[in-house]
Parts: sequence; C-alpha cells; structure tokens
Amino acid sequence: MTHQGAPMPDRPSLHVGSGPETIRVLKAELARGTLPDTYVSAGSLVHMETVSGGQTSPAADEDSPLPVTASPVTPATLAGLLAEHAYVYRLRTRKTGKGDKELEFYEEEVTPPRDILASVLAGKTWPGLAPLRGVIGAPVLRRDGTLLQAPGYDPATGLYLASKVALPTVPDRPTAEQVAAARDFILNRFLSDFPWSSPADRANYLALLVTPILQHFTRSLTPFALIDATMPASGKSILTGGPGMLYGQRVIPWAYTEEELRKSITAVLAEQVGVVVWDNLAEGTVIDSATLALLVTVGVWSDRQLGASRNIATVNDRLWMATGNNLQVGGDMASRTVRVHLDPNMPRPEQRDQSRFGIPHLDQWITVPANQLTVLWHLLVMVLDWTGNGAPRADTVSMRQFTPWAQALGGFLAHHGIEGFLANAADVRGIDEDETRWHAFMACWHHLHGNQRMTAAELRNSGEPDRIGFNEHDRWDGQFITTHTGRLPNALSLGRLLTGQTGRWRGDYVIRSGKHERGNRNVFWVEHHDGGSQA
Repeated sequence: MTHQGAPMPDRPSLHVGSGPETIRVLKAELARGTLPDTYVSAGSLVHMETVSGGQTSPAADEDSPLPVTASPVTPATLAGLLAEHAYVYRLRTRKTGKGDKELEFYEEEVTPPRDILASVLAGKTWPGLAPLRGVIGAPVLRRDGTLLQAPGYDPATGLYLASKVALPTVPDRPTAEQVAAARDFILNRFLSDFPWSSPADRANYLALLVTPILQHFTRSLTPFALIDATMPASGKSILTGGPGMLYGQRVIPWAYTEEELRKSITAVLAEQVGVVVWDNLAEGTVIDSATLALLVTVGVWSDRQLGASRNIATVNDRLWMATGNNLQVGGDMASRTVRVHLDPNMPRPEQRDQSRFGIPHLDQWITVPANQLTVLWHLLVMVLDWTGNGAPRADTVSMRQFTPWAQALGGFLAHHGIEGFLANAADVRGIDEDETRWHAFMACWHHLHGNQRMTAAELRNSGEPDRIGFNEHDRWDGQFITTHTGRLPNALSLGRLLTGQTGRWRGDYVIRSGKHERGNRNVFWVEHHDGGSQA
C-alpha cells in the first residue's frame, strides 16, 4: 500500500470513508480528546489559541486583552485543527499498470466536506471532553482555599489561566516578612499618593482590586464599582487600570439608552476579560439603569444573541466599573454600588510633584508587565496570609445581595488592619439623584399640605405657579416632581408615579395611599417620622 500525503508519526491516523462513517469516526476522536487545547463550553466546542499581534496598552484607560482566547470550533476551524493535529485519510484504488484488472490500494489525505464537519459539531453532548468554565488573566482562589496559579487548564475549577504576566510561584504560607513587605508595598507605595476623599475610599478600592482573585472562593455577586472625583486628572483611570491590567480589561463607551446598554453588555460578555470599564462618563451623569441594576444582581446574564434569533446565557463573573467626575446614581443603583471618591482639593492635580510620590508616574509604571507582576505578587501574598489564618469574615457587615462579598472582603481588610470599608455608604446615598429629588419633593409636599389626603389631580393643581399680578410664584420652589424631560407630569402620570413610590421611604418621609371616600380613585398623603414620632 502506498501513501499520498504520508502520515506523521506523532499524529493519530483517522481512516474515514462514507459520510456517516466519517461523522462517527470524527465524533469519537473529538470526544476522546484527540485535538489538544479543545474543551466544551455550554455544549459547544472551543479551542484555546494564542492571539497573534496583540497590542500592549500604552495607557491604563485603554483595552488590555488577555493573551489567549477561547475560539468557537466552526467547520472551518475544525478542518484546520484536523490538518494540524491528525492524519485524516481515505483508501483509494488505482491501476497498477500491469494489467487492466490489477489494482492497488493507497491512502489519500483528505479534508472532510464542510457539511460533514458541521454535522460532527451539531451535537451538544461531549462527555469525554473537559468543561471550560472561563478564561482568567491572573491566579484565583479555588473554593477550597487553594490558589490556582499554574498556567493552563485547571481540572478542579474548569478555568484556564492565561496569565498576563509570568508569575513566580506564590508560597501557600507566606512568611511574616513577606506579608509585612506586601502590606507596605500596597498601602505605602502603590496606593499612597491617590487623593482619597476618606479612608473608606482606599479600603473600598483595595477590596475591588482583590475581588477577581476571591470571586470563586466567596461564590458571591459583586457590586457595581463607581470611581469618581471632583476634578479631572485625579487618578480615576489609573485606579480602574490597576485591576484591568492585571485581569484583562475592556473599555467601552457609556450607552445612554437601555437598549444600547443591554447590547453592549451582551457583546462584552462574549470576550475573555475580567474587568469591564465605562470610562470617563460626562460630568454629573446619573447612573440610573434598570438594565445595569439587573446585571449586577444576576449570576447568569441571558439575552438574545446579537445578529441571531436564539438566546444565550453567560456567566456574569466580571468586575463592572465606571469612572467620571461628580457622578450620581439613581433608582436601585445606590444600594448596589461601591463608591471610590477622589478629591485632590486643588486647581491642577496634574501639577503635583511626582518626584515625591511612592511610585512616580504610576499611570505609565502600571503598564509595564514586570510592575504588574509586583503588584499581583503582593496582593496574592496578602490573600494567602488571610486564608492561611482561617479567612476570617466580618459578620457584622451587610450589603443586600452582596453580603457574602462584603463579609469576605471586610474580613480580608480587617485582617490586614485596613479600616473604613463601606463606611461611605451614606455618601453613596447622598449622590443618589433619585433619592434626593423624591426626598425634596416629599418634604415640600408635607410642608405645604401636612397629612391632607389629595388626589393626583389636586396635588398636580397645587404644583401650578400662583399668579400675582404679572409675576408667578412657585410655592414648591422648583421641588415638584417632574418627568425625565423636566416637565410637570399630568394628573394620570403623577398618579402612576405616586403609586410606584407608595410605602418607599425617602429619609424620614413616606408616601401613603388609600381610596377616596367616593371609592373610585386613590388619594395620597405624606407621613413624616422624626425620631420615631409621626407628624
């Protein structure tokens, strides 16, 4: 027997024939793990491959992708992988030349037809292949408290570590000297020169910085991270670039409609990055989004695939961040946000003397892989010292759906003597635009009408300015609730707004509702409770 396209000794030989036979042979070989670096994710095959020509971000506020990606295996991809890693052949016959009836068999290397390859990939069941749960850019703590730090696939977690920096092995039990050096570097060098508004802002940031390392260990949802400042050039982008450079970062523009925001979230969840940043929002932007509020409270994000009619479900294991100057939050976002606020308290923060900083020109320093390694090493030492001492938690800390995260990170910070974690929660409520305007409206309503029960139409009429001669006098002093366009709502819209706010406390005020004495409409009033007494 002769060969046409001879097999290589280090590649398996796959003999194929008819269409059904070829499907069976290839399906069995794939399930056996013949192709290296091939895994199953959500029922579909993916192949890990290095991204050629990847760009090293020159700034902390730009994309910082991971060096490998999990690419879906398509018929074209499968054809290429088979050609590289297997010898696929079929037997052919030909005349020997010794006579018309004398034939010989020979092997011919082939690429199976596209429809055959598509049929092979059509199934969702691959019991012999290892599942890929995600791609990470830095070591993480497994659920048993051990550190996943060997590059490549980890069978215990199903995660693939594609380190952005080549990290030396971190000891399971760091020495006291290593722990002290790690605390000193992180607190007194790396984070020392940011103009933190309060100790809470530094503590909150450090909690966010180690969150991707602890996310699998804590098994918890992660709140939204808001990093804002009073002035430009205060260091916001460097703070988001810290975790972004370590874990892989995608910077996307802020979408000002719910539909566009949803689309951008679905698209970025298909990428292998640990941090997603909406960078440099317009000054004073109010982050009040039902889509975003849902995002940070679900472990799996479901949405219609872009450009297709089918739905997809993706594990939501990202750290979501936004930066800007004097940002506000609204709606449900106030209770789902951790704030890091910078206040340089000077007219030109960029003119601060860099030579006196713990790390001069930190924005450029953090882009160097060796420096990223230094930061990551010290963070991991602090994490392993915490887990080595039983991973104590701060049981007194709570944060709605994020309480497991808050208690774990609060315990980590307390273990290292870092105070102030989440102590600025009241400040977050203070920048809650929704809370502020409803509180002002209800306070003014109670001042003008006391406990008087009013229909929406009666309340709306009281919002009209009084005419005194040629002048108008607004008894509400501009505090009457308005629509998103800034106009007074009509009576029907106002009734819907008030119904939606009934029973929801705004500071010491709460709206109550009941039936009109005629029974055909609702009436509303405001109660004021000051120190436990009703007014």
